[in-house]
Amino acid sequence: MKSLNPDTIHPPFARYSHGIEMPPGKRLVRTSGQLGLAADGIVPSDSFAQAQICFENIDFILAEARMARADIFHVSAYVTDRAHMTGYMQARDIYFQKRSDKDLPSSTLVIVCGFTRPEFKVEVEVWACGE
Repeated sequence: MKSLNPDTIHPPFARYSHGIEMPPGKRLVRTSGQLGLAADGIVPSDSFAQAQICFENIDFILAEARMARADIFHVSAYVTDRAHMTGYMQARDIYFQKRSDKDLPSSTLVIVCGFTRPEFKVEVEVWACGE
């Protein structure tokens, strides 16, 4: 994968790439949106903890496809309020902390009016590519 961050446009606002070029012949995986719902049914009250669960769930899904977080090339996230952006972004930055600034996935973050249950504050889905 190749990050695309042309000097002719404003740099990304956070740790993500404006675009990603995919090499030919790779397998693709797309996850459904993951909510901050732990395996035991617990939903933490804060957006950071919910986002951490979302990313943990994504790790499990990718592992089933013999992929890992290094294979993620795009992240879409949804939060129910601007107040939840900081918690989500902290969790995302921790999740991708081992990736260099030249190897970050593209990213979309959208504020939505809500999810299926009112306690959910964050939802995250990814695209990944592997051998």
